[in-house]
Order: sequence, then C-alpha cells, then structure tokens
Amino acid sequence: MDAITRAPFRVRHQNALCLAKVVFVEPVSPRMRRITFHAPEFANFSSAAADDHVQLFFPVPGEARPVLPVLGPDGPSLPDHLPRPVARDYTPRRFDTKSCELTIEFVLHEDGPASNWARRAKPGDFIGIGGPRGSLIIPEDYDAYLLIGDETALPSIARRLEEMSPGAWAIAIIEVADRHEERHLATAANTEITWLHRGSKPAGMSGLLEAAVRSLQLPSRDIHAWIACEIEVARRLRQYLMEEEAVPRSQIKAAGYWKIGQAGAHGKID
Repeated sequence: MDAITRAPFRVRHQNALCLAKVVFVEPVSPRMRRITFHAPEFANFSSAAADDHVQLFFPVPGEARPVLPVLGPDGPSLPDHLPRPVARDYTPRRFDTKSCELTIEFVLHEDGPASNWARRAKPGDFIGIGGPRGSLIIPEDYDAYLLIGDETALPSIARRLEEMSPGAWAIAIIEVADRHEERHLATAANTEITWLHRGSKPAGMSGLLEAAVRSLQLPSRDIHAWIACEIEVARRLRQYLMEEEAVPRSQIKAAGYWKIGQAGAHGKID
C-alpha cells in the first residue's frame, strides 16, 4: 500500500463524563497501582487505540467526590463559585462494557495530586472520568512496530502488545526505575523487549532511551514508531529517527506524557 492509504485515521467517540466508584485496587509493582472503576455509563465506553486518553477529575482536599464540569456547546465548564477539581490524562488500560468497569494504571511519583490520590485510593472512593474523545488508528500491516517509552507509557505499551495480532513484529524499549518495575507483557505478536534501569538517575535525564534507540538496528524502514516519555526526550528521539534513520514523519507518533519541572504538562509532538 502507498503512504496515503496507510495513513493513520481518527475515530471520534461521544464525549461522556461520569462519576465512577473504585471497586478494586491492585499493586502492580512498587511504583505502579492498578485501579478498577465502575460506573453505569461505562456500558457505552469506547476506546479503539492503546494510547487513548481519558481525563480524570480528582476530589479537592476535604471532599469525598469531585465536582464535575458540565458539558455544554462550548466545552466543559464550572460555575465560578465551585472549586475546580485537578484533572489529569490517563490511558484506559482495560475496559469491560458488560461489567461497566474501567481499569487505569497509576505511576506513583514522590508527590502530585494524581499519585497521592492513587496511593490512598480504596474501594468505595469516587473520581470523575471523561472521554476518550477519539482514537487514532494505526494500520496493522507494517513490517514492524517500534514502541519506546518510560513507565508513564508502560500501560499503553502493555495494552498495545496485548492487542497485537499473531504474526506481527514489535520491538519495545522501556525505561523504568529498576528491575522491580519490570513485568510480563502478554502478547500474541513476535516481540523483542528491552528493559532499561535508570537506578539513581533522575527520570527524564538518564539518556538511556536515546542510547538504546541509537544502538538499535531497525529491521526494516517499513516500520511505525510510537514514542511516549518526557517531552524533550520524546522530541529528540523523534528527530533522530527522522534524520538519522530516515523514518518518514508519517510513520512516527511521538508524545510528551510529562515535562520535567512542570506538573500536569503533556502534549503531542508535531
């Protein structure tokens, strides 16, 4: 197929917003917690891509439930006199429309409203969840798929590998704090997974992802690369693949899932 027919395409979803209850909390690793939520609205939940995002609305201190925005023609809004909940974007790790359950995995940073909430979360707690608004579908006939990220990208990478078809070929390069953050990644695809341990080096400043990608011999130029990590690291990795490995821009999707020194920052890299 040519580049035009193989271009990723976007699927739009009905924008929904609901109050969801915690029904199950599971430690995945010392720095990762898996939390499952239930809401009747999840019977209509839709997520077609492994890197989709829902927006989570956290209760303000002293409140058991968050105040949710009202969806109007001009987008979500809150009356000026109401406290505005902290909101963060997260990947839907798993969802079950029959049981009306949605699972999210939280990285436990040293501090932060989302991490602090997830660290204390227990069955019966409430959170607001909205989206996803859409999914970007990647064609499934590339020779290979390159998945690059740190622990913030691990839920997306795990879901992507889980959903890949038998016979597909995937290379995953994942930076985590140490060996305790590694996990089994179930997949029917042929995979080559490299775990990088930064140890005492600060997240986003280890240089491990860049060194690993520079030492990688791509199996084919017919490859789709997906990158998600600290925004400046993701930018450099994307630039390297385009300039040094001649991977076409259309075959790379890069996003900054976080930014050093800036809480709640994220963004697509164009």
